[in-house]
Amino acid sequence: MLEKRKTIPSLVKDPKLIEKRREQIIEAAVDLFIHKGFHKTTTREIARASGFSIGTLYEYIESKEDVLYLVCDAIHNEVETRLREAITFNGTGLKILKMALKSFFRVMDQMSDRVLLIYQETKSLPKEALRYVLRREEEISAIFEEILRKGIADGSIRLDEKHVKLMADNIMVLGEMWVFRRWTLKKHYTLEEYTEKQIDLLLREISVAH
Repeated sequence: MLEKRKTIPSLVKDPKLIEKRREQIIEAAVDLFIHKGFHKTTTREIARASGFSIGTLYEYIESKEDVLYLVCDAIHNEVETRLREAITFNGTGLKILKMALKSFFRVMDQMSDRVLLIYQETKSLPKEALRYVLRREEEISAIFEEILRKGIADGSIRLDEKHVKLMADNIMVLGEMWVFRRWTLKKHYTLEEYTEKQIDLLLREISVAH
């Protein structure tokens, strides 16, 4: 069962204004968290970088942990949205999988600093919020499960149902590996070369013919 989205109280009642201001807070906080770390960043610095007074900041959030939660949720939303946009076309499961993999690796490269931030700093979230953030990652993995099952159903992918979740998790790890190991991988591969090699290795395992 999906953990409920954390409700962050706001003293402001206008939903559009809340969304706009929180987007400003997220953008400012991401840069600060990446360069200084969550613990060394103060709410006063977040407010200043957002263009607010500290009093205005606290009209939209209650704590620095709230800001981290908003940041993590926004990153997951962007990854999921961009991945779903890449797979909204007709084709076999195998064809969709190839497109999705290319899109996923590209998104992970473009958002590498933000993805790394999630893994470095989510331990600072309260338990309820942490469970929700981790569950959001499972939802992204589930997109690949959905694609794999489509391929199994149309005969373009050869994979036992009991291994679908494992393969989807494996795909997630391959994207994350580019984030965590890019400092050394980039010495030997461009993103395109890495993508093609990983796709080739995956297809050897699951495709009927590629």
